[in-house]
Amino acid sequence: MDRWITHTAARALRSADAPPIAVDLGYGAAPWTAVELAARLRAVRPDVRVVGIEIEPARVTAALPHADPPLLDFRRGGFEVPLDGASAQLIRAANVLRQYDEETVAAVWERLCARLAPDGLLVEGTCDEIGRRHVWVALGPEGPRTVTFAARLASLQTPSDLAERLPKALIHHNVPGRPVHRFLTDFDRAWAAAAPYAAFGARQRWVAACTALAGSWPLVDARGRWRQGEVTVRWEALAP
Repeated sequence: MDRWITHTAARALRSADAPPIAVDLGYGAAPWTAVELAARLRAVRPDVRVVGIEIEPARVTAALPHADPPLLDFRRGGFEVPLDGASAQLIRAANVLRQYDEETVAAVWERLCARLAPDGLLVEGTCDEIGRRHVWVALGPEGPRTVTFAARLASLQTPSDLAERLPKALIHHNVPGRPVHRFLTDFDRAWAAAAPYAAFGARQRWVAACTALAGSWPLVDARGRWRQGEVTVRWEALAP
């Protein structure tokens, strides 16, 4: 996810007049995801300010020794995203909404998008415990834009293995007749057809499958991103 964010948000981060603010919302029991996000974004914009936000006071207290203000700080908060009146260039929320009911997702998205700068980016999704399988939705102030499926390809049996990591907005719609189910079914078929490419490695097989998939689905990326073990499709193609 961080790799994709760094690629996707690079232009907006670099063009911001003031030091941009990036938020790691719900970073968890340890601050490492916020620390890593700060390091990766600094390669794009050295003065970027990363704020880790957690609802649990004890988690904020535990993270403070790792703070390096103003470049990296931690504070207590939730979906209101407390930034002292500033807007965020980026909000990343990984494994946050999975614990909520699906009916709440649209309202939370709207609330978070309202905290973005005009060219800001919200990335909300779910990953496994070690980050090898991940699906996320990218949103701008206007709402959802794309869905990205990403995996460590050496550990992937079929693309539909990613179904268990669908974000809350999609996971209950992975049933026959729904767009996301059709997409994963087509992806599995393309993956099976690309089996001969497995002799050259899982990366080449994934690229071949994505190439076939692009013939019937509105993919927004190309070979350069597919080689990273990613594929991104327009939101409206998968929307419930």
